[in-house]
Amino acid sequence: METAVITPEGLARLTEELDRLTGDGRREIAERLRLAVALEANTLESAHYVGVREDQALLEQRIHLLRERIGSARVVEPDPANGRVDVGERVRVRDLDTGERFEFDLVGPHEADPLARRLSVAAPLGRAVLGVRRGQTVDVDAPRGRRRFKVLRIAMPA
Repeated sequence: METAVITPEGLARLTEELDRLTGDGRREIAERLRLAVALEANTLESAHYVGVREDQALLEQRIHLLRERIGSARVVEPDPANGRVDVGERVRVRDLDTGERFEFDLVGPHEADPLARRLSVAAPLGRAVLGVRRGQTVDVDAPRGRRRFKVLRIAMPA
């Protein structure tokens, strides 16, 4: 099992999801199975029953995945005093080619969510800025070619 870094907040989100799925999620599936069996004379051939069993399998897969991720997680805390970009910190950068500025939280691979502006340390830009100081520039081999970014700000997420 490969160890992956995770922020305390990310671990809390995974743990909450696991608790919800092992509690309410399993209870809901059990109730749906009970209803499917009660309503169908030939349960094994019932499309509804088969669908619920497939949902149950997906639920159990997700539970297994979450347990693996939580079990292999190495919780890291940022050190705001070190002046370097750490996992768990908010980073503002400027694309030196386009001038575009954007901000993201640097997180572990299992926490990444581009829509929520959480960038993984496994992503090209995340790898490049990790450990860099404010004012430094980094070169990033991105899918669309080589890009240069300047780190403008390092802060704790709000």
